[in-house]
Amino acid sequence: MSEQNQPIFDLVRDNLPGSSWAAANWEGSFQEYLQLVEARPLLARNAWQRLLDMIESHGCVRPQRRGAPVRWKLFDDPLGEGEDAVFGLDAPLDRLVQTLRAGARGLGPERRVILLHGPVGSSKSTIARLLKRGLEAYSRTEEGALYTFTWSVDGVEVPSPMNQEPLLLVPEEARRVVEERLNRKQKRDYRIRIDGELDPVSRYYQQLLMQRHGGDWQKVVGHVKVRRLVLSERDRVGIGTFQPKDEKNQDSTELTGDLNYRKIAEFGSDSDPRAFNFDGEFNIANRGLLEFVEVLKLDVAFLYDLLGATQEHTIKPRKFAQTHIDEVILGHTNEPEYKKLAANDLMEAFRDRTIKIDVPYNLAYSEEVGIYRRQFGKKRTSGTSLAPHTLEIAALWAVLTRLDDPTHPSLSLLQKAKLYDGQEVQGFHPEQVKEIREASPREGMQGISPRYVQDRVATCLASQVQSVGPLEVLEALEEGLRHHSLVSNEETRKRYVQLVASAREEYEEIVKHEVQVAIVADAEAIGRLCSKYIDNVKAWVTREKVVDPAGRESDPDERLMRSIEEKIEIPESRKGDFRHELMNYIAAVHLEGGTFDYRENARLSRALELKTFEDRRDTIQLTSLVSTVVDPDAQEKIAVIRDRLMREFGYDQVAADEVLHYVASLFSRGEAKRGGEVPQAA
Repeated sequence: MSEQNQPIFDLVRDNLPGSSWAAANWEGSFQEYLQLVEARPLLARNAWQRLLDMIESHGCVRPQRRGAPVRWKLFDDPLGEGEDAVFGLDAPLDRLVQTLRAGARGLGPERRVILLHGPVGSSKSTIARLLKRGLEAYSRTEEGALYTFTWSVDGVEVPSPMNQEPLLLVPEEARRVVEERLNRKQKRDYRIRIDGELDPVSRYYQQLLMQRHGGDWQKVVGHVKVRRLVLSERDRVGIGTFQPKDEKNQDSTELTGDLNYRKIAEFGSDSDPRAFNFDGEFNIANRGLLEFVEVLKLDVAFLYDLLGATQEHTIKPRKFAQTHIDEVILGHTNEPEYKKLAANDLMEAFRDRTIKIDVPYNLAYSEEVGIYRRQFGKKRTSGTSLAPHTLEIAALWAVLTRLDDPTHPSLSLLQKAKLYDGQEVQGFHPEQVKEIREASPREGMQGISPRYVQDRVATCLASQVQSVGPLEVLEALEEGLRHHSLVSNEETRKRYVQLVASAREEYEEIVKHEVQVAIVADAEAIGRLCSKYIDNVKAWVTREKVVDPAGRESDPDERLMRSIEEKIEIPESRKGDFRHELMNYIAAVHLEGGTFDYRENARLSRALELKTFEDRRDTIQLTSLVSTVVDPDAQEKIAVIRDRLMREFGYDQVAADEVLHYVASLFSRGEAKRGGEVPQAA
């Protein structure tokens, strides 16, 4: 029976995982568990080691460029099909992974709070969510398996309330021997360690059974059942989240657990561990990860517990001794809260026990676009289309607000944004980007949040128009600044408005270029012009004559070469450098057995397109679009241009018509700065 005709109940049943439930609910004796651990020592990893292995299990992308950060695929959100993917933060995420690696090796970070610090909307919570979700999924796999235990005493089964590692049942005297055996068999660059003591409940039953069996450890562990442990934030197993609330309604027992007053009468004492609920966030996050939301808003009393949990790996439940924990503690905070921390001398101890990882906004607008595409995919914008470049221009504006003005006199803010985006900028090399970044270490820690852009794009989409383009979105971004709660400074608001104008100018250059390409749209003509230009450049560089197909010789056509080079603003004084660089590049391509293709050289390709466009100026004027009368011949040629825009650049008919009218109006006002005065249609 096909799935379409299958009853829903059967469809659900047939899509359930078959063997995963049995594997996740494995139970066995302590001796059987020791056999498992001996065969697979990584079962006994601590929380830092397990979290590192989880991230590495998803793989990474090694950088092509030396010194660039590794991209860890977990943060592409493979488990959520990219819904929570993090864009443009490869460097801070790589620092986070390297911190976890050092902690896994016991080099110090395991005794610190990892503090993600950055402006609002910079993905700090998303990073924590991906780590938690990854741990949950990893614990369900064989590679990420971990185990805990239950006491079976007088017909009553009592689970370890903090889901502790069964190897903590190994007496202190034998632990080093067991560690040596396990570390001889595992190949990771960290060591398996048996650190810590049993929680108060397990210690109570261990001592009870030791007395009952006369100190016979083998008989004591005979009362132990080992079981598979699956981490789950929803079930409060191995993953915890703590968020500050009103000081009057919150106390430290939410972190370390509290007395169960109903059980005090049953067990007769408030110091009996069986009368205590080990359900604070520190307790339930044992073996996994604890996230502190807005950690610096915690009351001082909570910070004392946090300091002990990080430095000593212990917590102090009320009425009980220090209790061992094994978990990664991850906090995050915004810029204003961190500034208060830095200015408070009383918080020196906390600052000393944190590893701060800055999580800035994106500074590469092609990465920023990924955030918006995730939010405004076709499935979510049905009925209203987004014209090409809409999200790209919005992303460009957002990035411009986050950048400092360049210190280099020859570099504009827009060029700086393009450099950060990995694009070529005349006069600058990719190696200089690092120096430019180092001159502005605070970039990305201020500016416009992605959330603001998303909200304004959503407003445009909700207006029920058929197509939303960059101009509508830029207008909405500018209009919203008047009411934006995070832009209270009038000088800052004016700067952001000016940057809207800069983004609009860049958009104008983009669409003018696309219309020009659509008008030219003759690859053969551009190819012929390229061959002619290369022949003349080669003759000029080698000081030879140009030979035409008929065998006639002539001097290099300087006028032709300059007419092309001027299209990309190469000055007379730099023409020789450009020509020599071009010939060297062509020679290198041929030496490698390749064929030179002008389209692989963005600057040369642009110059050839503009020159071809200029040479075809004398047919029909595109500015007739803004005229009240358009003759049939012009309409037919404009329809061809429209079709090319739709085919080559992804416009729909409505957006293509709007772009044609917009570009025509620009040229009719005499605003064309590149590629001729008035564009024509071939």
